[in-house]
Amino acid sequence: MAKNVLGTELLSCSTDPVTGFYRDGCCNTGADDAGVHVVCSRVTAEFLEFSKAKGNDLSTPMPQYGFAGLKPGDQWCLCAARWKEALDADAAPAVVLEATHAAMLEWATLDELKAHAV
Repeated sequence: MAKNVLGTELLSCSTDPVTGFYRDGCCNTGADDAGVHVVCSRVTAEFLEFSKAKGNDLSTPMPQYGFAGLKPGDQWCLCAARWKEALDADAAPAVVLEATHAAMLEWATLDELKAHAV
């Protein structure tokens, strides 16, 4: 059973929209998840613009991939490195600690995550 950054059972991040590398609603990760999609974030307009400027447009719909595009307030499993990059640029979105995979602790401290907790 996967654990969250608090050491308890990993909870679902979002099923509307359905998120997660495995599209199971959870920020699970595995050997095939090169992006390490482990941070359950509540995205903001500022973060969506930041991510788009970095080459990952999360707000534009891509129906060919079944992706409706994110809007502020949506919860989404973000890549660990992108969240940390946003943190360093003062653009990090809020984090749902109970739904953020323990693997995120390799990228950010629990204190950094708690400072952005929902």
